[in-house]
Amino acid sequence: MSNLEPPTKMPGANTPTCSAQHTYSNLGEVRTHLLPSKACRPRTSEPPVTDPQPLPPPLPKKTLTRTQSLPTHKASSPSLTRAGPPRKPLVGSRSVDESQADDDRAGPAQPPAEPPFSSLDTELGLSLHDLHHPEAVHAALEARQLEGLRVVHARLHTRLLGGRPGPCRPHHGFRLLDSSPCVESGDALYYRLVRVHEEAWHLLAAKVPKPGAEEPHPWGLELQFSLRPHFNLQGLCGLLPEGALPEAPWSGSVALVAEVPELTVAQWLVEAGARPPEEFTKTVALLLLQLSAALERLESLGAALAELRPENLLLVAPRGCTATGPPRLLLADFRRIHPRPPGTPGIHARQLGRLLRELLGPGVPLATPVATGLERLAAQLTRMRPSAAQTRGALQALLWGPGPELRSHGAPLGSWLQVRRTMLVLHLAERAVGGEVPGLDDWLCCEYLMEATAASVDLALSLLWD
Repeated sequence: MSNLEPPTKMPGANTPTCSAQHTYSNLGEVRTHLLPSKACRPRTSEPPVTDPQPLPPPLPKKTLTRTQSLPTHKASSPSLTRAGPPRKPLVGSRSVDESQADDDRAGPAQPPAEPPFSSLDTELGLSLHDLHHPEAVHAALEARQLEGLRVVHARLHTRLLGGRPGPCRPHHGFRLLDSSPCVESGDALYYRLVRVHEEAWHLLAAKVPKPGAEEPHPWGLELQFSLRPHFNLQGLCGLLPEGALPEAPWSGSVALVAEVPELTVAQWLVEAGARPPEEFTKTVALLLLQLSAALERLESLGAALAELRPENLLLVAPRGCTATGPPRLLLADFRRIHPRPPGTPGIHARQLGRLLRELLGPGVPLATPVATGLERLAAQLTRMRPSAAQTRGALQALLWGPGPELRSHGAPLGSWLQVRRTMLVLHLAERAVGGEVPGLDDWLCCEYLMEATAASVDLALSLLWD
């Protein structure tokens, strides 16, 4: 067993198929009952062997190892056994591909490395000393949870925001798909068209201003052209020059947008009246959450929207999601965006409060927990005038917890966040095993738990329930 050199002479073509020698005694003992009583017939016309050699006596039994699967190259040392304490046996084994046995490029056989005391402890960055301190274990678990949530969030963000066509160039070709607009917003008409460049086709929309529309603020349009891609802000990918589409039902150059709208929030509000109250109020909260994210981005850029109108808020089906999930909201009215006056952090609060009351309707309040929270938030928007970021945090807490009873009992919010993150990861894993694709609401919940801290959750609960 210590000599793994290949045989010096290979059997020839005329060698009998029966072997005269045996490598392992236990194999020899078993096969003695299976050997024929006569000599094996050779494959050629040579005279048969009349005096076969007697079988060697049985050797002491050995443990049968899978040496036939190992490479047959000469070992770098005379023995594969190294000095030192014996190694622990590995649990399970992995066969070596037999096709590698005659591969001259394969190196010498090496003994398997002994695994560490726990691969899980290695991934968590824990030592044996840390395992005796619960604080270190909790910190490692929290760091691993956040890292996993960041990975899931980044992948979902890439999928939801992916597929953008990029900037349009003068040499690109365009084809109009419909002679009538697909969506009519308060200030613009949207026509579907495709951009053709070599083998690539991208679906776009031409944003045509309505006749007699208000003159746009040039600062807002410049801001829209310079924006980096944002999930809830309408992005421009170029201008369609006049004459590029002779059959176009408009005149002059128009802007091209990457996302083709399906309807406005005003149109959705008319169609969603027959939905169950739980589904309706949750969708309203998700739409307002996305609008708050768009306004938060504008406020960070020193911009403000003069008026929030449901007919200028567009809805788009998120990429890679089911048609029954919540829609993606796009703030598209950059004609009314202007520089934000200094010292006005909650400049959009009153507009959000009026829009929220308009979405909930003037009738009897809906008897759902989310509807109750939205009613309280609408009053707080008018009274406290929080920033768009604070409003987004309150909507996140309303949708995914914690509830007001947790704060009233003085429960530690940090522990709640750890448990909630664990439950989300398990929930996504169970759905992935069943083949279910995560949706827009999963991505938004992942974003909330990834960014939230005990202090931010406490501030959101005080805005909702104080």
